Amino acid sequence: MPLREGEWNLSYSANGVFPGADFTFGTIASGYYLLEPYEITYAEGDAGDTPMPQEDGVRFGRDYRAPATITFEVGVDTVDDAPTQLGRHNANLGAVSTMLEAWDAEAVRRRFATPAVLRTMQGGRARRFYGRPRKPAPAGSKLTKQGYTPVVCTFACVDSKAYDDVEQIARANLVPPDHYGLVGPLTTPLTMTAESASKNAGEVVVGGTKPTWPVITIYGPISNPVCEVVGRWKAGLDLTLGVGERVVIDPRPWVRTVMRNGNASVAGKLTRGTPQLKDMRLPRGRQDFVLRGTDATGNAYMTVTWRDAYAYL
Repeated sequence: MPLREGEWNLSYSANGVFPGADFTFGTIASGYYLLEPYEITYAEGDAGDTPMPQEDGVRFGRDYRAPATITFEVGVDTVDDAPTQLGRHNANLGAVSTMLEAWDAEAVRRRFATPAVLRTMQGGRARRFYGRPRKPAPAGSKLTKQGYTPVVCTFACVDSKAYDDVEQIARANLVPPDHYGLVGPLTTPLTMTAESASKNAGEVVVGGTKPTWPVITIYGPISNPVCEVVGRWKAGLDLTLGVGERVVIDPRPWVRTVMRNGNASVAGKLTRGTPQLKDMRLPRGRQDFVLRGTDATGNAYMTVTWRDAYAYL
């Protein structure tokens, strides 16, 4: 559901007996409004500095940035929910319980590496963060009986970036020769560059301010498929996909899998020369995606999806 300006939404799916969440807050209309502006804190990075032997100074190494944390001070307000103090008190305890149930996130924290999604609309920009809600702290007081309780809580992000809430998609087809009247001699594999519903080859643009993560899905029938980001990197697989089969390469830090048909890992089938999953990022700007491989039917194709990434909102 689209958010209104200033709203935040915490969501995650259910897990067995543990319910999912779709909790919206941040504005007076939601009943959970911000007492102070949200605060995004960027932690000190892990510096790889090494002291210089027998002299002053250091040799700078590889520095790694720690993830961000978002802090909220929320006013849970049910003052207008009932005409009596008892009714306002009862409504406020229920509203605080609803917020703390969403923030407890037991459905997420019982799954390894699985994040929740925190979405917001700020300045007309729809953004999302991946991470986990933590440290809810309701400050019960005399005001609680009047229908008001302040709550401080945090959201621990998986990294230090915000992502566009709108997912982009590009498609690349592997087309057999007779579709385009090509003349021989030809060498396989034959390829076709990226295209989407309204874009021609070379018109795919990765926006944002930071490189971002792609999710690559290759659909069979195809043998020895290769996804190429022209001029950047190639990801190949030593396998054959039949009709109706697919393989998904998902290098996002909270996933990091290569799955065949959604239930079998084929990470060991990545070919030599394929970059590590942690290095499979899309640079900003205009990009060409190419699908290579062997397919006699012309039905194989590939989709690449991504969300533009930003250093801040």
